[in-house]
Amino acid sequence: MPRLILASTSAYRRELLSRLQIPFEVASPDTDESPLAGESPAQTAERLSVAKAEAVSARFPGSLIIGSDQVAYLGDQRFGKPLTRERAIEQLRLMRGKTVVFHTGLCLFNSATGRRQVTGIPTEVTFRQLGEAEIERYLDKEQPYHCAGSAKSEGLGIALLSSMRGDDPNALIGLPLIALCGMLRIEGLHIP
Repeated sequence: MPRLILASTSAYRRELLSRLQIPFEVASPDTDESPLAGESPAQTAERLSVAKAEAVSARFPGSLIIGSDQVAYLGDQRFGKPLTRERAIEQLRLMRGKTVVFHTGLCLFNSATGRRQVTGIPTEVTFRQLGEAEIERYLDKEQPYHCAGSAKSEGLGIALLSSMRGDDPNALIGLPLIALCGMLRIEGLHIP
């Protein structure tokens, strides 16, 4: 079996991948995550998933490398990692009562053959009409400042939502496992 590398520093992606019960290593990709001019959010997420996988490929010849990236958006507005409480409050105010798309790009790069499998998984998330006190209480308890869209659906952030629609609930957390399993099977891995 070739080495499996997760090109990510995300603890969430690491935890998700560990659910497949296959050995893997983690490598930090050094990639600029800025969108390109004229690029749609879906294109950004998918391009960055490829860039992350390829960024570590020279260090891991003969390996299968997983890259993933997520962009949250509402119309033309993109919601990245807020990093601060003030920006999280601003994001949650803008998203309340609205449906936000979280587009997760996924790439499996075979550094031995150069084969690249790339897909994107959109998840539509509808936020409840949140009051100011709810936003403040949520941020006091969970502090989701390193999550796109300022809410962790796998944690207390689920209480902020009225619905979710998508093909893989893991995609919203950051790594679409259903699509990844299919990609790994194409490369000859047996899962389970």
